Amino acid sequence: MQKFKLGFIFIAALELLCACKSKSNRNYNYNQVYYFKKGSFGYDLDFLKKKDSVVLLKSSDGLSEVIVSPKYQGKVFTSTANGDEGKSFGWINYKAFGKAVDPHMNAYGGEDRLWIGPEGGKFALFFKQGTKMEFANWFTPAPMDHESWTVIGKEDKQVSLTKSMSLVNYLGTRLDIEVNRQIGIMSEMEIEKALGIQLDTTVKTVGIKTNNIITNASSKAWTKQTGAPCLWDLDMFTPSPQVTIVIPYKVDAKGKVATTDYFGQIPPTRVNYKNGHLFFKADGKSRGKLGMPAARSTSIAGSYDATNNVLTITKFDVDSRATYLNQEWKTDKDPLAGDAVNAYNDGPLADGTQMGPFYEIESVSPGAFLKPGEKLMHKHCIFHFTGNKSSLNLIAIKTLGVSLSDIQSAL
Repeated sequence: MQKFKLGFIFIAALELLCACKSKSNRNYNYNQVYYFKKGSFGYDLDFLKKKDSVVLLKSSDGLSEVIVSPKYQGKVFTSTANGDEGKSFGWINYKAFGKAVDPHMNAYGGEDRLWIGPEGGKFALFFKQGTKMEFANWFTPAPMDHESWTVIGKEDKQVSLTKSMSLVNYLGTRLDIEVNRQIGIMSEMEIEKALGIQLDTTVKTVGIKTNNIITNASSKAWTKQTGAPCLWDLDMFTPSPQVTIVIPYKVDAKGKVATTDYFGQIPPTRVNYKNGHLFFKADGKSRGKLGMPAARSTSIAGSYDATNNVLTITKFDVDSRATYLNQEWKTDKDPLAGDAVNAYNDGPLADGTQMGPFYEIESVSPGAFLKPGEKLMHKHCIFHFTGNKSSLNLIAIKTLGVSLSDIQSAL
């Protein structure tokens, strides 16, 4: 009888374990130690904790979380709107960790990283003076590629980091730079106020705000003759077959709507213009980049992943009266005529290799034409929404000015 009771208890325990496993976003080993599924926030948090003393920012209810990494260039690696078992929104390149430093670029990923531009053009910071602007000569400056940043302040819901660097541009001008970042997780009230929306209980959300400041630490002014840097905020997300990027634009503004041939002309089947909205397919299967000038930009962009029902919104500073720097890999273009917002879809290179797949939404500050000691700030925010599709549709209409069905049918 005692053996029978023990056997019954053992079977009941196994049934309970299986039931828990079927309802949870966790896997179990034979020692009943769980681990998170790949693609979840918990999985990425566990992975990154082994690589860095990460800073974890949490909302008051603990559902919204953001991972910030001092070791990996002060970037936001990823976030979630539904706790450790929720979807991880940022793209992380797991295979890049633990490798020897690549002189060109170390693509660790990151939902929000800060670079200093311009990448190409006469003021380029990614090419040495006099070299041809091609991949063999393209090198991401170490301070924003693989060097660590310093935490100078931390609270429950925000962290501040800094990095000093000395860079030489394509003209041969040395730029002594100090960069500061303040990264915070936003409350639902802050999200509603920032976007002019009203959330309901059917929607889960996370909001990230970044204040980025560049200071001229040189002894000389940065001018249109010496060249100047700019702040460049890039958001890397995981693609799916049904991701479409949306960039609203001013229909009545002068000049071209977008440059679509950064890395070769984007095929017309992958980009579309309709009623003041640019639509760009972001499935991670065809490499292409586009940019929109400040005169056309509305300070907002986003994407909708119909496969995973995720609406992403980015909001950033744009000054239509300011001078933006050209970042194209060309020296025959006007260096003072660049874009304020960019989007990138990763895809295979000519040799068949691929870094991702991922896609990016990017914003850029005006050129930092500063005197010694002067500063320039660029604000950039990211918002993710999941849940009831009707509620997400209302948010899309309010923020992007277009419905989810229009986004899905645009390409």
